[in-house]
Amino acid sequence: MCPQTALRPSKALDGVNGVQVVPRSPFALEEINQQREFQSTHDKSFFTANQPLLMQVWQQRPSCLRPVRCCMKGDQNFQETVANVLTSLPFIVLGIQAPRKNLNSKLYANSLIGVGVASTLYHSSRGKLRMYLRWADYTMIATATVCLSRALRNENPKLLMAASALLLPVQPLMVSAVHTGMMEVAFAKKALKYPELRIAHNVHKMSSLLGGVLFIADDVFPRTPFIHAAWHLAAAVGVGTCNKLLE
Repeated sequence: MCPQTALRPSKALDGVNGVQVVPRSPFALEEINQQREFQSTHDKSFFTANQPLLMQVWQQRPSCLRPVRCCMKGDQNFQETVANVLTSLPFIVLGIQAPRKNLNSKLYANSLIGVGVASTLYHSSRGKLRMYLRWADYTMIATATVCLSRALRNENPKLLMAASALLLPVQPLMVSAVHTGMMEVAFAKKALKYPELRIAHNVHKMSSLLGGVLFIADDVFPRTPFIHAAWHLAAAVGVGTCNKLLE
């Protein structure tokens, strides 16, 4: 079909009163489609531009500000779930037995109870809620390390404590690493000063080393059963020796 034929009006409606046939061009249709696409794009851009600034910033937030991703490691079956829940309970017992001589030591003892509760809820949960309980688990662990660091050394720099408080819900693992390192230094210094703490310090070093190996193994060998529960126990032994520092 030639262009002239495409532009030639049809004679099928010739003689019908009130009807006027207008030649139709494919180029006109293309222009209309382009206008519609432009209008649609313009509307979307206008809507996006007029969204509240806070909403746009929140939608573009980095992954570190999003909830911690759910991890199924250590919970491959019902038996492992039971083991992980049972090995979370010692943290509650340690929190109840921890010294409560002052406000800082009381906060640390209560944070240990929170660690046991958060871990128990996480390992016993399923579905979408599990993702948020994983975040709560990490955050409570970081909170306990901050509270222990404050209980052992009340003169911690204010800037460090303020930064830890801000990063606590965002980067709990980083906060845990920093304050755990500070605790290790404080434990080593006191063990040198007080001979009665050396046995507890030696047990702490062995449990910490074993816990670190198990933590890495849990990530490298996710299908190996009961590694996570074993890490719970090693961490509980390490926490129990830390209580000696507060007596």
